[in-house]
Amino acid sequence: MTGSVTISLEDYEELKSKNSNSIELKNKVLKASKEIEIFLSFLCTRENIDDHIKEFNSYSKTCKIHILDGKAKIELNQINEDENS
Repeated sequence: MTGSVTISLEDYEELKSKNSNSIELKNKVLKASKEIEIFLSFLCTRENIDDHIKEFNSYSKTCKIHILDGKAKIELNQINEDENS
């Protein structure tokens, strides 16, 4: 679909700013998830947390935790706008 939209420069600048903010937030979330993966991998070597992870996964709507070869991996689900509230 092709088309055009006319918006004020103020609204355009706000839109650009929000895009930058969302990219920055996404990068921070990805970095935090990697750090949590490292921490969970560390815990797996000291405790049997499989039952706790299964319980967490059954309740979580935003991510799932998987343990593969002793390393934790976090799978992030798409987050809908109404889930942020």
